[in-house]
Amino acid sequence: MRIGILSYHFPPEPAFVPGSLAEELAARGHEVRVLTGFPDHPVGHVYPGWRQRWRYDSRSERLTVRRVPRWTGGDASARARVRGWLSFAASAATIGRGHLAGVDALYVHQLPAVTFAASGLLRLLGGVPTLLHLQGVDPELGASAGPWVTRAAAATRRLYGRADLVAVAAPGMRDLAVTAGADPGRVRLLLNWTEERIFRPAEPTREARRLVRGDGRCVVMHAGTIAGRHGLENAVRAAAPLGGTMDLVLVGSGPDEARVRALAKELGCRNVRFVPRRSPLEMPDLYAAADYQLVMLRDRPELRGTVPAKLQAAFGCAAPVVASAGGDTVEIVERARAGLSCPPEDWATLADRFWLAATIPPPARLEMGRRGREAYLRDMSLRGGVDRVEQLLYEVVAARRRGRAPAEQGSLTGHGA
Repeated sequence: MRIGILSYHFPPEPAFVPGSLAEELAARGHEVRVLTGFPDHPVGHVYPGWRQRWRYDSRSERLTVRRVPRWTGGDASARARVRGWLSFAASAATIGRGHLAGVDALYVHQLPAVTFAASGLLRLLGGVPTLLHLQGVDPELGASAGPWVTRAAAATRRLYGRADLVAVAAPGMRDLAVTAGADPGRVRLLLNWTEERIFRPAEPTREARRLVRGDGRCVVMHAGTIAGRHGLENAVRAAAPLGGTMDLVLVGSGPDEARVRALAKELGCRNVRFVPRRSPLEMPDLYAAADYQLVMLRDRPELRGTVPAKLQAAFGCAAPVVASAGGDTVEIVERARAGLSCPPEDWATLADRFWLAATIPPPARLEMGRRGREAYLRDMSLRGGVDRVEQLLYEVVAARRRGRAPAEQGSLTGHGA
């Protein structure tokens, strides 16, 4: 097939799902055309060595990536995000229409940031068969965004109505998608995968040990964006009374970093350390140097049906997990028996889990990590995910040719649902 991929982020950004999907589909013989922006995530400005321009293509065999400019404000304010979304939508409609014209099917990596672009392109492309791979239902805008929250929700509802299939990245996301306007009969499960060439079991380097290890205590590490949806101040509060037992290491940066640092300083947490953002290529070594990976989400309805990408990365690296979340994230950890869990935003219970994690002997930790990797290979692998995408794309094309919607399927378990 000739397959179009629309994604707000794409490698060299840490956008493992659309990036590896494009490569794998091209390797399977499909002609793949990607429409995306210039790389700026998560730093908030275009990467060094890149310059935004009105048209920029990169090509390899069967794969073409066209990048279009978008506004980058360098901050995380709601206004800056709206400007980025709308500028990407305008560029995609102006430049990307020709690039995607004539594709047999369109895959949309559906973050809220791509909603306006996807809505516009589907109108311009004249009803190309479309698979939306939904990554989240939350419009990711605060109260300061004003009417844009309502506009984003309306655009999302229209987009769900136009799509032939809506694939959800977690089982609990199905009900959220239906509430937001998706036809229940057109919803499928499509779990995310990670970049398997990077996130795999490793031995820690000396540099990784220097960055992560402290004085021999158990290390729980959080890797990724320090943002409001994670509630990392609860992790700091949980670690504060355990200075002689465990270390909390936060690797990365983000809009909440200053606030979390200030809390750690206020509480006098000598066992809480901050490590600047590292390249994805370095992360498996850091994972191996730590004892556990921390996965946290706040107690919000839209987050209970979300599985953060760091869970797949941890499982792929055979790293045991401490999960402070609700819904699908905790259910996956508990079903795999790959770590410890507790309810979200309960720092006292999280402190108990930190203490328990430190008391578990290293061989038992290794066994939890092994079970997590088994669960990843069984339920979330790249090969299984691309098989599923390919199947769903053929399904929407065949259904459109027959002149009716894809047939409803009965279950929502794993890639094969």
